[in-house]
Amino acid sequence: MLGPVQNSRCFGSVLLITGPESLLAERAVTDFITQAQAERPDAAVSRLESAELDGGTLAEATGASLFATATIAVINDLAEMPPELFDQVVELASAPGEDLALALVHGGGVKGKGLLDRVRKLRPEIVDCPTIKTWELGRFVGNEVRRQRGKISPEAAEALVQAVGSNTRALAGAVRQLLDDSADQVITETTVRRYFAGRAEVSGFAVADAALAGHAEEALGKLRWAMSAGVGAPQVTSALAGNLRGLGKYLGARDLGMGNADLAREIGVPPWKLKDLARLARDWRPEAIADAIQAVAVADAQVKGASGDAGFALEQAVLTILRCREQSRARR
Repeated sequence: MLGPVQNSRCFGSVLLITGPESLLAERAVTDFITQAQAERPDAAVSRLESAELDGGTLAEATGASLFATATIAVINDLAEMPPELFDQVVELASAPGEDLALALVHGGGVKGKGLLDRVRKLRPEIVDCPTIKTWELGRFVGNEVRRQRGKISPEAAEALVQAVGSNTRALAGAVRQLLDDSADQVITETTVRRYFAGRAEVSGFAVADAALAGHAEEALGKLRWAMSAGVGAPQVTSALAGNLRGLGKYLGARDLGMGNADLAREIGVPPWKLKDLARLARDWRPEAIADAIQAVAVADAQVKGASGDAGFALEQAVLTILRCREQSRARR
């Protein structure tokens, strides 16, 4: 379940928040505390880090105090919970008591899964916070705008993703910024492009788009601009690799007879990206994509420590991508 906590009653119950998308997890915690405080305004709030707990601290933090008869307890990062406290946590979650509102947060992954599975068996309310996929970012932006009582078109939402990138916190901040500056709480595509003019041009994805399209001067120019603007070299290699992989998946799936929505989901891109991939596919063969991905992998290793000149490594990767495309075109 995504979004606000739906439980009609926080006290005497347990909320399990699980998944790697920290922005969604933090919001679920905030919603939980807000709802619990509405039930019991006099309740004390305890935020606990699993790694710092011992049995006494856990018991004290989740029980009544001299100053409050009710407690709202949030236990973060269950993956770091000491094993000797597993039984105590499960016992607490199985019968939290009418004066305790308990939220348990697990960031996903296999660490702490034993405790997580035991808590799940208690059938608590669960808020899932999965990583938001690339093709879901436009919808995330739309939901973010509606959350703040604004309006945005799908085209404007995708334009914002293009301008800001895939970081959900950055997207949420951009939405807040645009709505704060909007008199009518409406975000249009024109507003996005005016507000973030030049932002997309210095992103790693802009470098990748130009390189895969064979625009050598534009790709190299944007690469230098991106580096001077502080875009991290790993962000550029990630964008190059991601675009190449997406194109490779498109070549492998385009003839499977799927509709656009299913094809986009299979590839891992938003539906509007299919037109770009179809255009690029005319100039690329699968073996050329494989060679280009290998070159990007080499550059990625270099920018992460094996080379002292990240700019040179990235430039060589872009030049190799351009060369692979030209060789692919020559063989068609």
